[in-house]
Amino acid sequence: MDFEKGQIVFSKCGHDKTLPFIVIAVDGEYLYLADGKNRRLEHPKRKKIKHVQKTNHVCEDIKKKLEDKSYLLDADILKAIKEYCRKK
Repeated sequence: MDFEKGQIVFSKCGHDKTLPFIVIAVDGEYLYLADGKNRRLEHPKRKKIKHVQKTNHVCEDIKKKLEDKSYLLDADILKAIKEYCRKK
């Protein structure tokens, strides 16, 4: 299971079950996730890979900003998640 920055995932367990997140960082068996609202970029949610449902959608602009370490807002993450959910 390969996860990448900017990818949208859904939580499979916990109090945030079924909620969408964007992968901010990958660290071994853990992912750092943010949703722009409850989990912000300053305090991403650390979650094991086995506790998330992968999607094939990667937000390219978010991914590029994360890799370039350029300015990224919580609003950008929230907008990307809303856009993805609207399409589905």
